[in-house]
Amino acid sequence: MGFREIEIFRAVVNAGSTIKAANMLGISQPAVSQAIRKLEDSSGLQLFVRARGRLVPTQEATALMVDVDKFYMGFEAIEHRIKSLRQYGIGRLVVAAHPALGNSFVPRALAAFEPGKKGIQVSLKILSSREVHQEVAAGQCDFGLMADEMPVAGLEHSPFVDTMGYVVMHASHPLATRKIIHPADLAGVDFIALNPEDSSRHRLEESMAAAGVTLKVRIETPYAHTICELALLGQGVGVVAPITVCDFLDRGLVVKPFSIDVRFSSILIFRPGKPLPDNARQFISAMRIQLNKDLKKARSKVSAIQ
Repeated sequence: MGFREIEIFRAVVNAGSTIKAANMLGISQPAVSQAIRKLEDSSGLQLFVRARGRLVPTQEATALMVDVDKFYMGFEAIEHRIKSLRQYGIGRLVVAAHPALGNSFVPRALAAFEPGKKGIQVSLKILSSREVHQEVAAGQCDFGLMADEMPVAGLEHSPFVDTMGYVVMHASHPLATRKIIHPADLAGVDFIALNPEDSSRHRLEESMAAAGVTLKVRIETPYAHTICELALLGQGVGVVAPITVCDFLDRGLVVKPFSIDVRFSSILIFRPGKPLPDNARQFISAMRIQLNKDLKKARSKVSAIQ
């Protein structure tokens, strides 16, 4: 009993006739009939009876089909695995990202990417930008996302996101009625700031100083998400990237445009000389698609409330 005879037997059972089975397999009808006779002779079983022009499987054939279908399911699984390996690589993806993108943006992009359906195992490391740099330099991940405060010497890199920040606050805050926030509006207002070493904070303070305003920093934190949470709790106002804002648009956080352009930038970094796997390239494409969706969502919300 060979593979070809089993394939023809399965086709006849599913098609109900030797002519239809022959058409499915692209062979002649006599070849199908010959293969069925050969299978019956070698097995010592009657597999079909003819009734009203159709071949009806016997009980023996029906029982045999149970194991034949199991065989084909395993065979199709092997074909799927080969296709997956050819299209997505060895099936593992390791990404390091700083918290501003790693806490929720990268998970949203992963959900859209659907690694489970592609047979890809993912390791997502949420680290400081310094640690992301170290992971990539040591070859411990496929690529990294870090803030622009870290040097990129010795690494391949490309821009990922560079956007202006928005001002966030609770709906009851006095500034919540303003259409746009100006530096003078923040004078004397409790401010929730990123840590002093953050490059976005440096840019903010330089712009505020140029406008003759000193921020009244009430709380400092390394995480933009924490700024939004604190703003929602009425602890002051802050300036964050639109990517972060996306996670709070449905929770009542008030988001206002800022009259000065405070940039929030993140960079993709790669280890030189280390080929980027196909699944990593495809996930980066998925992240760029998600980025466009998130920026559009945030901007539409800000436009709607003006």
